[in-house]
Amino acid sequence: VLRRLRMRPLTEDETKIFFEKLSNYIGRNIKHLIDRPDEEYCFRLHKERVYYLSQSLMRRAQHAEKSLLVHMGSCFGKFTKSMKFKLHITALDYLSQYAKYKVWVKPSSELTFLYGNNVLKAGLGRITENTPQYQGVVVYS
Repeated sequence: VLRRLRMRPLTEDETKIFFEKLSNYIGRNIKHLIDRPDEEYCFRLHKERVYYLSQSLMRRAQHAEKSLLVHMGSCFGKFTKSMKFKLHITALDYLSQYAKYKVWVKPSSELTFLYGNNVLKAGLGRITENTPQYQGVVVYS
C-alpha cells in the first residue's frame, strides 16, 4: 500500500509502456517534453497516475505528506490494474502542441463525433498528409 502512495519515478517497464502510448500521438517529439529550454521537466508516478511537472515543483512536492498529496503538475493519464496506460484529457494541451497527425472536423460533424460516433469522410475538413491507418490523431474542430 505504501508503494502505491509514494511519488516516485517511473520504472523501466512503466516508462516503456508510457512512451509507447505517447509515441502513437507525438512520435519523436517526446524529447521536446523533457528537454525544454525554460526548465527541466520530468514524469512522476503518484497513486497510479503519471504527472508531468517541473523539477522545482517536484522537489517541493516531495516535502508534502504523501497521503495528503492529491496531485501535482499535469496529469497525463493512469495505469490500469493490468498495466495498460490510458491517456487523460488533461494531457491534450501537450499532445496538441507536438502531435504528428491532426484531423480537423467540419462543424456539421462535430456533434456526431462528440456523441461517440465515427467521423465520415465527408465530415473531415482537413487531415495531415500521409496519416497512416489506425494512427493516433488529435482531433480539432
